[in-house]
Amino acid sequence: MIKNIEEMIKVAVIGYGNIGKYAIEAVREASDMELAGIVRRKSSLNNTPAELSGIPVVSDLRELGKIDVALLCAPTRSIPEIAEQYLSCGIHTVDSFDIHGDSLWNLRCQLDIMAKKNNAVSVISAGWDPGSDSVMRTMMEAMAPKGITYTNFGPGMSMGHTVAVKSKKGVRDAISVTIPTGMGVHSRAVYLETEPGVDFSEITQAIKTDAYFIKDNTTVMQVENVDSLIDMGHGVLMERKGASGATHNQLFEYRMKINNPALTAQIMTACGRAATRQLPGAYTMPEIPVIDLLPGEREALIKKLV
Repeated sequence: MIKNIEEMIKVAVIGYGNIGKYAIEAVREASDMELAGIVRRKSSLNNTPAELSGIPVVSDLRELGKIDVALLCAPTRSIPEIAEQYLSCGIHTVDSFDIHGDSLWNLRCQLDIMAKKNNAVSVISAGWDPGSDSVMRTMMEAMAPKGITYTNFGPGMSMGHTVAVKSKKGVRDAISVTIPTGMGVHSRAVYLETEPGVDFSEITQAIKTDAYFIKDNTTVMQVENVDSLIDMGHGVLMERKGASGATHNQLFEYRMKINNPALTAQIMTACGRAATRQLPGAYTMPEIPVIDLLPGEREALIKKLV
């Protein structure tokens, strides 16, 4: 792929976990982006994987020179602090914060102030749910203003829930699987390895009372080897039944089966492009013109897509 480097959006990937690895691929494949480098913890710099050969890997973003967009491939609960850090430098940020409701809205308000103060843009919750699914829910409601939408996730591994479990004291490794039961209701199956001598009942209680799990029926199971259970596949089925105007019985369905971190990284990358086209402030995906997610000139895109 031939790129005009002078016109490239210069992107830094923050973190090299599941999402970070795929974000590197997505940025490299983008026709209008240049991968400036990766930011990792200082403790990780002496253990750089071979696949990162030739890519600048630093612990301080300032070492990479001018950066347009930082893709924050970090755990949800660390996003508020990290996003403010980069926004304060006037760098656009994109994250995949995945806690719905008040937490998401409060983060938007918090980062909106910081982004406007520093002439930057923050796109929050730019995963697939919240994220691209949020856009689909918005469209469905516009198509049938009266009605009910059910969002059924899985079955598959939830990255946010898995990270939440791994953060519990005494957990050596873990995976959280989302199981749809219909009508937007889900069960959570948590498989974990524990450190020697820990109280399994205490860990179970800590998981079930965590904000990620408290609303769902959660089963926690102890296993010998979590690695043997890992599958990055996931999916969603969204259904809305409602009325368009005075006409009833409109039924819409949207289904996808995905590699979870790969899709999250791709959406974050598209939102990084969109960030460069918005006025300063914080945005969720339904607030961004969908055409701004795509590379290329608007006129050509309209002629192609409309």
